[in-house]
Amino acid sequence: MRQYILVIILLLATLSVYSLGQQDYIIKANKAYSAGSYTTAAELYNKVVMAGYESPELFYNLGNSYFKMNDYGHAILWYERAKRLDPGNEDIDFNLNVANTKISDKIEPLPELFYKRWFNGLLQLFSADSWAAIGIILFIAGLLGGVLYLASQILFLRKIGFWAAFGFLFIAFFALIFAWSNYSFTKSTVEAIVFTPTITVKSSPDDKSTDLFVVHEGTKVRLLDNINGWYEIKIANGSVGWLPSASLEKI
Repeated sequence: MRQYILVIILLLATLSVYSLGQQDYIIKANKAYSAGSYTTAAELYNKVVMAGYESPELFYNLGNSYFKMNDYGHAILWYERAKRLDPGNEDIDFNLNVANTKISDKIEPLPELFYKRWFNGLLQLFSADSWAAIGIILFIAGLLGGVLYLASQILFLRKIGFWAAFGFLFIAFFALIFAWSNYSFTKSTVEAIVFTPTITVKSSPDDKSTDLFVVHEGTKVRLLDNINGWYEIKIANGSVGWLPSASLEKI
């Protein structure tokens, strides 16, 4: 038993030291960024990412470092990754929009019906985990309202309990729908950033196929299919074609 306890203690100590090491990289990266050493900052942030850590703040700082280096493709990539973790963050949205003004392609997205735009706006307020947490909290609040309704002998409190239970459970239901929808969208929608300065989109997964249109570094595309080292892609205006996988980096 003592041996098992010792192993657990050593394991926890190792993890603690490892975590402190990554935190040290972040501190050094922040200092390098503040001093204007953006290349060094990006290298240090990348070490933390390679170690398996992820957070919207880490990805956001990495995006900022690349933006300062005028590497807008990588800046957009990391802002998009940060946005997936924290979709309602206004700073991420602002910097992502600024970075998109720096690239060559200005693609107008297809117009959405108002109810889809409204739903997607609500969906993107929080991440799937945040929506799920909100739903669970509201569900518990609804259960407590139900308990108050069933347990109280005072009519006024019973009315409060009834309407609280109804309201909280109703909103919790929609919060959990948003959580599931957000999770499903994230899992089913695979997007990537173009990392070739200029590349022609083909009509089929073949270099000899017909040229369709040209995209440039930093453009975001949706991945639809993957065949023999080629991705079928779709851009914001609905145009579809094929690009070699080496020219793209998944978000």
